[in-house]
Amino acid sequence: MAAVVDESQKWVLMVTAQTPTNIAVIKYWGKRDEKLILPVNDSISVTLDPGHLCTTTTVSVSPSFTQDRMWLNGQEISLSGGRFQSCLREIRSRGCDVHDKEKGIKINKKDWDGLHVHIASFNNFPTAAGLASSAAGFACLVFALGKLMNVKEDQSQLSAIARQGSGSACRSLYGGFVKWIMGKDDKGTDSLAVQLADEKHWDELVIIIAVVSSRQKETSSTTGMRDTVETSLLLQHRAKEVVPKRILKMEEAIRNRDFASFAQLTCTDSNQFHAVCLDTCPPIFYMNDTSHRIISLVEKWNCSEGTPQVAYTFDAGPNAVMIARDRKTATLLLQKLLYTFPPNSDADLNSFVLGDKSILKDAGINAPEDIATLPPPPEIKGQQFKGDVSYFICTRPGRGPVVLSDETHLLNPETGLPK
Repeated sequence: MAAVVDESQKWVLMVTAQTPTNIAVIKYWGKRDEKLILPVNDSISVTLDPGHLCTTTTVSVSPSFTQDRMWLNGQEISLSGGRFQSCLREIRSRGCDVHDKEKGIKINKKDWDGLHVHIASFNNFPTAAGLASSAAGFACLVFALGKLMNVKEDQSQLSAIARQGSGSACRSLYGGFVKWIMGKDDKGTDSLAVQLADEKHWDELVIIIAVVSSRQKETSSTTGMRDTVETSLLLQHRAKEVVPKRILKMEEAIRNRDFASFAQLTCTDSNQFHAVCLDTCPPIFYMNDTSHRIISLVEKWNCSEGTPQVAYTFDAGPNAVMIARDRKTATLLLQKLLYTFPPNSDADLNSFVLGDKSILKDAGINAPEDIATLPPPPEIKGQQFKGDVSYFICTRPGRGPVVLSDETHLLNPETGLPK
C-alpha cells in the first residue's frame, strides 16, 4: 500500500541573499581562541562592490528535508565541520516565529531545532584563492539564515556569529569601511564588526585587483595563523604595540579621506603582515615574484609623484589589491599594469579585465593590440612579464548584504534541491 503523504508537510520556504567580500587594510592575523575565532588584534577592511565580487546564497527550510545539506558552486559539500555547525547552532537558537500567510506556513520559535535546512552558495570569483571567499561565504550564510529564521539580532550581533565561521566574515556584514573589534570577553560576545563609514563616504576610490594565481594556497590561513601565534615574536610585538596605534590612525585617515595617510598605513601594514609570515617557523611565503614586482612599481611611482597615488595590500596569497586615489589615477595604474603584465597572445580582453570595464575605455584600450601601443612605465624600465597576471578586476568600495528577489533562488522552490 502506498504511504500516505501529508500534503501539509510539503512546503518549502526560502530566502536568497548576496554578500560582498572585503579586503583588510589593517590585517587580522592570529587568533587568541581557535574555537571561537577571537583575534589577537583589531582589524579594518574595505568592502568590495558585490556587483564584481560576491557570494550569493539561497537557504531553505522544509519539514520534508531529512538532514542539513549544502552545495557550493554546484558541488555538495559536508556540513559536519565545526565552523558550519557553530554558525547553524547559533542562528537556530535565535530563530523566532515565522508566519507566511501567502503560503499558509507557520513556524514557531521552538520548531527551528527540529527543522533541517538546504543551502546553496555560489561565488562569482575563485574560492580559496586569497580573495576572501570564505569571508563572503560565511557572512552570506549567516545573513540569509537570519532572514529565513526571522532572527531579531542586528548586523553587529550577527557579525559575531559569522565570525565563528571565518574571522574576516564578520566584516562582510557591512558595506564601506568596517572595523572588527577584537573584544576582551573570553566568550567572544564583544568581538564583532562595526561600520566606520558607508561606501558613499569615500566614493572617489577605485580598486584594481591583480589575480596572480587563482590556485589554492599552499599554507591555509588557519594553519598559517596557528604557526605564527606559536612561533613569531614579531607577531606579539605587532599585536601589542603596533596595531593599536595604526587602528587609530587608520580610523582618522578614513574619517578625513586623507589618502596619503591611508595609503602609507595600508602598504606598511600589508608588508608587516608578510614579515610576520616570514618570522614564522617554518616561514610562510604568500607573495611571489609577480607580487614583489607590483609592489616595486607602485612604490617607485608613489615616490616619483612625491605623494601616494596608489595603496597596495596582499592577503594570504600573491594577489595584489591596489587602491587608487581617484579614477584618473586608476586609469594610469591600469595602463602601467597592462604594459608590464600583458595577457598571453591568445587571451580575450573581456576575460582579462573583469568588473568595471569602463576604465579600459578611459585607458584607451579597445582591443588586445592596443596594449602594445601603451607607453612603457618608467618605474620598471620597460620590462614586460607576459602571462604573469591571470586577470585584473576593476572595482570600488561597495554595499553590505542584501536580500534578492525570488527569481534569483539557486534552489528549486518546489523541492529545495539545486536547480
